[in-house]
Amino acid sequence: MTKNKRTEGKPQKKNREIMIVTWAFTLLFLCMAGYITHYAITHQQELINNSYNGRQQMLLAQNRRGKIYSADGEVLAQTVTDEEGNEKRQYPYQNLFSHVVGYASNGRMGVEAQANYYLINSNAPLSQKASLDVNGEKYPGDDVYTTLDVELQQIASTALGVYQGAVIVSEPGTGKVLAMVSKPDFNPEEIEEMWDTLIADTQSSILLNRATQGLYPPGSTFKIITALEYIRENPDTYQNYQYQCNGSITRGEDRIQCYHGSVHGTVGFTKSFAKSCNSSFANIGLSLDRDSFGDTLDSLLFNQKLPVSFQSGISKVEVFENTSDSDMMQIAIGQGTASITPLLLNMITCSIANDGTLMKPYLTECVKNSAGSTIKTFSPSSYGRLMSEQEAAVLQDLMMNVVEEGTASRLKGLSYTAAGKTGSAEYGTIKGDSHAWFTGFAPAQDPQICVTIIIEGAGAGGDYAVPIAKRIFDAYFDASN
Repeated sequence: MTKNKRTEGKPQKKNREIMIVTWAFTLLFLCMAGYITHYAITHQQELINNSYNGRQQMLLAQNRRGKIYSADGEVLAQTVTDEEGNEKRQYPYQNLFSHVVGYASNGRMGVEAQANYYLINSNAPLSQKASLDVNGEKYPGDDVYTTLDVELQQIASTALGVYQGAVIVSEPGTGKVLAMVSKPDFNPEEIEEMWDTLIADTQSSILLNRATQGLYPPGSTFKIITALEYIRENPDTYQNYQYQCNGSITRGEDRIQCYHGSVHGTVGFTKSFAKSCNSSFANIGLSLDRDSFGDTLDSLLFNQKLPVSFQSGISKVEVFENTSDSDMMQIAIGQGTASITPLLLNMITCSIANDGTLMKPYLTECVKNSAGSTIKTFSPSSYGRLMSEQEAAVLQDLMMNVVEEGTASRLKGLSYTAAGKTGSAEYGTIKGDSHAWFTGFAPAQDPQICVTIIIEGAGAGGDYAVPIAKRIFDAYFDASN
């Protein structure tokens, strides 16, 4: 019997196609399995911290949440158990570290959220675990040691007083956050009882960490960035800049006025910065290449998520080729559409103090088990350069001049040298209402500490923010001596 030539090779062809499809799906399955396994290993903390993950509740049933310590060994948060076996999170300093340490009930915030994975896990010695098993007790969770300094935190909080605002104190050479204050504050021990009231309070935004998430017009502190762009565009001639300040500048129907109508007369680049001359810096803003300025803003981490492991807001200011003269004058002096978090301003200031290199801010120093053995350490990490060493040197000199001859003169003639920039950022619809800013570092020639302050609605930065910076600098250098 003769085979039909048209059907002779079809079974073999079909088998080959089935095998190809089978192997393709098998390979796809293996790739997906490999990806899921890799993701689970590399994102272990995120997965466990997810509120939908039942593993977290299992760990909390087995382990007692670990303690949080300051850099000098003071307990900032701990879990205590009453006679009936009920656990309660205790915060010995109550309101003082409310935002930065945070809370662990009704959700999590601050270090309680950032370090949750370590706090709910236990690496206690096996002998201790065995002893606790016999008594039916929980294992002690691992303890987290922060970079926070209790004394500096207390001084910053006391100096801010009844004002709303924020203070960040950091080390420019390492990125360590030494203090972080946000006001109004709250007592995290009362978070459960006060939760409904806190959530209903839409006026004060009390749960918002203003230091990392608050968005404010930067005011004259933004002149640091305008100055950097001018230096980049005029590297050989910026020192030749001259401007005649008559107290205001007008372009068309738009008018920029110097703070309180001050008339600065003939000013060069350095004096414009030291005296914080709005008219001069609006004039500088009009001369800038707008595409280049937009690139500089992007390089300084505006309009993007910051490289930090804790929650932070996104600072926003955009400059394009078609940005109007009116908008450019406002942006150049830190007004108009510009908004910034105190955290980003602190980071930019730190990079200037650190010769152009930004160290990533961090709050956690190390993790230890109940026996005091180190489980994990967190070392300083460089983000990279925000500016060249030469550009940083010019900005350092400009900021030193603000202290020696400008708006931060209250920091002049002390046992240490300082550098900085003040700001009075107008907001709202009532003319004259302004936030008080200061950002700076000390000693000026060998920066060890960087301070950024905003006081909501206070007025001039030189009058209100600079004295707070002085108290913090004084305490830091007194402790160092």
